[in-house]
Amino acid sequence: MITIENIVFSYNHKKPLFEGLNLRLEQGNIYGLLGKNGAGKTTLLKIIAGLVFPQSGSCRVNGFESKDRIPEALEDIYILPEEFELPSISILQYAALNAPFYSRFDHDKLNRLIEEFQLDGSKKLNQLSYGQKKKFLLAFGLSTNARLMLMDEPTNGLDIPSKSQFRKVIAASMEEDQIIIISTHQVRDLQSLIDPVIIMDEGKIIFNQTNESIMQHLVFEPQHRLQEGEKPLYAEEVFGGVAAVFANKAGRDTRIDLELLFNAVVNKTQVINEEFANPS
Repeated sequence: MITIENIVFSYNHKKPLFEGLNLRLEQGNIYGLLGKNGAGKTTLLKIIAGLVFPQSGSCRVNGFESKDRIPEALEDIYILPEEFELPSISILQYAALNAPFYSRFDHDKLNRLIEEFQLDGSKKLNQLSYGQKKKFLLAFGLSTNARLMLMDEPTNGLDIPSKSQFRKVIAASMEEDQIIIISTHQVRDLQSLIDPVIIMDEGKIIFNQTNESIMQHLVFEPQHRLQEGEKPLYAEEVFGGVAAVFANKAGRDTRIDLELLFNAVVNKTQVINEEFANPS
């Protein structure tokens, strides 16, 4: 479990990015962390991982304060950053050097994932393509069996088959005692995977709902011709009409459109959230 209470954080004592941020994340979920550039997504992941420290407030991961960086806590956290540098050693050498830091590391699982991702264990990491490096870091991360996995734009650099592979591997590896947080702009890549959905804007959590709750309260019409008198909660022009979000007054069952949901929440935050304050 992750409990964030009244976090205040700023870079170089400038205007705070977070002012009294609160968030609670439960085990057994793959959270989608969405937001525009500069919203604070990557910084939030770094605070959770204990890589940057808040000026005040508390961030506890599985009972440990993240800023204390206690080894017992760190062995249960794996972060896949958007930007990284890998050493000039082979995949197998990297695993041999770094696996001992994770008490639950599964070498058999790593070997299976290396084979599934079609990686050459003897090849040096700095000689791999960006997409291959991402797949290796994902394979290694899943093999740690860490109870917290933080992923920043994990599908960037992956081709279409690899994105499908990514979704399949994540879904198959998820355990009840794990929390996975995926920060991404590539919402269409991860639509079928993430639940709940968290949206950040300007350092604030402006939306935090499960998929079940979203479907109960909202109806998504990616292509729609508005009729006279129809009043969507949010609409944007698309080819052939509008993409619209309506209040789900009739208990309809429609597929969540994450991109449309994101635009609706960012542009009509109060209007959308009011729907969740009312009975469906």
